[in-house]
Amino acid sequence: MLDRALEDARISRDEVYVTNAVKHFKWIWRGKRRLHQKPSVRQVVACRPWLEVEIEVVEPEILVCLGATAAQSVIGKSVAIMKERGKFIDSVLGKLTFVTIHPSAILRQRDNDEREQEYHRFASELKLVKRKLQSLSAA
Repeated sequence: MLDRALEDARISRDEVYVTNAVKHFKWIWRGKRRLHQKPSVRQVVACRPWLEVEIEVVEPEILVCLGATAAQSVIGKSVAIMKERGKFIDSVLGKLTFVTIHPSAILRQRDNDEREQEYHRFASELKLVKRKLQSLSAA
């Protein structure tokens, strides 16, 4: 989903650094599938130093938070994704930050029409990021 949306937004995958705010996953078996569980606040806080070092090394122009866990880690507090979605905000890490859904949320939509609608909204949000990057480069 992410790769498809990046392509639609005309953002080269080579220009993107993708990481996880939490470096380990809790999961449960559901039949033959492993389902990931939401990390606790304690886990987000424990993994924050690694994320800070990654950001320091990579020096991204914009942090794009894909989902609540990423947003919580980068912004430093609980974030209402649907309220903040599609917005540029400042983070405690001193970087311009953009909040959107995690691509897996698209897959959890009830039917194909809802998945397609949610995908197009997600791709449109990445296009906003692309325009912002272009305006930062021009400045």
